[in-house]
Amino acid sequence: MLVAGRSARVVRSCRRADRKVAAMKAVVVYESLWGNTAAVAAAVAEGIGLGTRALSTAEATGAALAGVDLIVAGAPVLGFKLPSDKIRESIRVNPGKAPAPPDLSHPPMWAWLEALPAGHGRAAAFDTRVRGPWGSAAPAIAKGLADAGYAVLGKPQGFVVAGKFGPLREGELEKARLWGAELARSMQ
Repeated sequence: MLVAGRSARVVRSCRRADRKVAAMKAVVVYESLWGNTAAVAAAVAEGIGLGTRALSTAEATGAALAGVDLIVAGAPVLGFKLPSDKIRESIRVNPGKAPAPPDLSHPPMWAWLEALPAGHGRAAAFDTRVRGPWGSAAPAIAKGLADAGYAVLGKPQGFVVAGKFGPLREGELEKARLWGAELARSMQ
């Protein structure tokens, strides 16, 4: 349940960010198997402001990234880390009790990072994870962005899903919007 005062602050914060980052080009790139990471990416893009797009790793091509000032990238944590091809294949073959088949139509984040052309903008990283000591993917994403020449802003962020397949824990999308607005302010 959202608190009315807190929701109003998010909207005001996002509107201020929209006005201040009009000249900035930002993109949020994600790998998402069951939609949780895609939902967080969309919320972060909304928080960053007007014109910011959330793109899957398949959509985040060189043309989409041309002239980008800020790349925010995120992926789920699987097998205690950034999903590998072996883990993705295992999920394809045996999706377990997933409510829907996994979306494996886009490249894994690690492959997208390896193909990312050298850049000079700024970047931030996030992951979606089950609460607990179940690893993280965001530090590996941040390293990949830094290796491509992007200056990483702040600590990588984690957003919590209620179980292996989700849904996101209550309040996580609001947290993602606020983080997006914070990233936009840091670009000023």
